[in-house]
Amino acid sequence: PRGATHGCFLLFDTPFAGGAYLTHLPRIMSAGAVSAVVAGVPGAWRAVNVSSKRGTSGSARSASLTSVRAVVSFGDRQALSSAYGFFRVPPSSHNTHRLSKPTRTPVTPRALDAAQPFDFEAKQRRSVEKKRALKIGIVGFGNFGQFLAKRFLVNGHTVIATSRSDYGDVASKLGVGYFRDPDDFCETHPDVVIFCTSILSTEATINAFPIQRLRRNTLVADVLSVKQFPKQLFLQRMPDNFDILCLHPMFGPDSGKGSWKDLPLVYDKVRVGEEKSRRERVERLLSVFQDEGCRMVEMSCEEHDIQAASSQFITHTVGRMLGTMDLAETTINTKGYESLLSLVNNTYNDSFDLYYGLFMYNKNATAELSRLELAFSQVKAELFDRLHTLIRDDIFDEKTTAIGLVSGNGKVVTNGTVGMEQQTAPSVSSVDRTFKDRLIDQVNQGGSLGGSIDSSGEKKEEKKEEGSPTSR
Repeated sequence: PRGATHGCFLLFDTPFAGGAYLTHLPRIMSAGAVSAVVAGVPGAWRAVNVSSKRGTSGSARSASLTSVRAVVSFGDRQALSSAYGFFRVPPSSHNTHRLSKPTRTPVTPRALDAAQPFDFEAKQRRSVEKKRALKIGIVGFGNFGQFLAKRFLVNGHTVIATSRSDYGDVASKLGVGYFRDPDDFCETHPDVVIFCTSILSTEATINAFPIQRLRRNTLVADVLSVKQFPKQLFLQRMPDNFDILCLHPMFGPDSGKGSWKDLPLVYDKVRVGEEKSRRERVERLLSVFQDEGCRMVEMSCEEHDIQAASSQFITHTVGRMLGTMDLAETTINTKGYESLLSLVNNTYNDSFDLYYGLFMYNKNATAELSRLELAFSQVKAELFDRLHTLIRDDIFDEKTTAIGLVSGNGKVVTNGTVGMEQQTAPSVSSVDRTFKDRLIDQVNQGGSLGGSIDSSGEKKEEKKEEGSPTSR
């Protein structure tokens, strides 16, 4: 401002801002500003010199030159230097410097920004992403291993693999480094090793795997459909300084071939080191599933197996049963029937080893299978309890009934055919009501036919009508 008696401090972060402002510095100085300390970028000093050469008046040139000399007290300069670290202040400096003194300013920049290339931000972003990228090793490069590898690659991670079978061609097409020898695989020191083997072969694979060639703090994980079994294996076989993460993507190549949005991923951080880098490594691996839209569910391995037996194992069991029935498309498919066909497609195509593993290596599966069998028996018993051959014979007027039963007209059938060898039941009135009529009466009165099974498990005996010619 005009007539100011104090210094004007101009601090710039970039050469562009400093150069643009200092272009007008001669006019500011000629307007009466006493002095200015310019710091931040080399371009600022060049801007002052350029401005001084381009100034039209002697006062403007003089002002622009003196702006470099910092007419400010020694105490102010020292305070500014200690606060921002921008200036070196020589101990021999006096309190003030005269405007006309031709010496260079004692205030010199110590840390300056420099002009960056136009793609500086892109390079820095790539550098940061490279630091965040993981080298993920997959043991077992079957359908599910390839399924996960594709998503890992999309998310910018490096993937290597090894397997008993030769998947070299498939890995090459996907951009995955493939090693037939597990020792060579381990010597590349992957950050993460994920076992994508079948449940039945997991124990043998871990026992034969050259764990000693891995880095000492490697993160090991599994993607099995059971969780207590691999957790115990890892704790028994892996060194104490290995991190352990149990994963279960509740989807596969069929159900997750498109988007993973809202598909559940269950995980349990069984053992993770206290170092920040090791915790961040776990989070970077989990972020792959989170960025793909998965519903992240943190759950203990024990709780997972309890819930999985009630959901996943039962689902696979029903799908196996329906698949064995060879269900086919019809011209009158309902939504429910289409859901059953979809269930068959998602479960029956999986190997039987997977289904057997769900049963064998989850101690809760046996109880769930018994419950399913009991439920089916109860439903079947209720159906047959209500099924009465004589009523069906009366309703549909069938000519054949079961041997030894009484038909609707009161005649006992001895050879399964009405009319060939039959005898009239004794004491049957021709005016007796039919079983169909009695069934309608029972339904209207809120009764039940055949003696159903109540909640206590005891069978309700059907009350026989007086004069009825039959008994169960």
